[in-house]
Amino acid sequence: MIGSLLYLTASRPDIMFSVCLYARFQSSPKETHLIAVKRIFRYLAYTQLLGLFYLKDSLFNLHAFFDTDYGGCRIDRKSTSDTCQFLGKSLVSWFSKKQNSVALSTTEAEYVAAGSCCAQVFWLKQQLHDFDICIDNVCIKCDNTSAINLSKNPVQHSKTKHIEIRHHFLRDHVEKGDILLKYIDTLNQVADIFTKPLDNERFSALRRELGMQNPS
Repeated sequence: MIGSLLYLTASRPDIMFSVCLYARFQSSPKETHLIAVKRIFRYLAYTQLLGLFYLKDSLFNLHAFFDTDYGGCRIDRKSTSDTCQFLGKSLVSWFSKKQNSVALSTTEAEYVAAGSCCAQVFWLKQQLHDFDICIDNVCIKCDNTSAINLSKNPVQHSKTKHIEIRHHFLRDHVEKGDILLKYIDTLNQVADIFTKPLDNERFSALRRELGMQNPS
């Protein structure tokens, strides 16, 4: 059941968070996990015609969102990184993945997620370059000002030595101007749908922001 749902997340980003959450318990599932997975299937049955909608007149600018739930996993207290990338209003890439290490602060969790988002953005830029489409400055939107300040101010690195060195490549690209980290209000943070459970109104609103519509 989980394998089928993971395959479906390639075209249904709205179930990404739930599927990835319960995929962590495949080795030792309980009855509560089975009940929760069946709820995902009932949701899919209710929204069979829902899918990603791409406008032909959408602007062709690359931008991204990222977010994280600090210590969201109650078993090992690891945070989950969630990112999504858009070409204009068209969602082209997204993922939800638990971080490898335990973050000691919200800033650290957001900074690690920013590094993952930056890596995905550069992969997309390289793919577009193969089609002779060059995009210089990519805006990455974040709702954590501390993570943005950390990427711009090398002095603050003395307070964050516990963060893995491989994530500090983000600051180099910010200084070069390849990446622009921009603050965005939490209410406008599209990546929230990949981060945590949401009420129906908030979930439906973010689902529309992803470009998911019913063609009928």
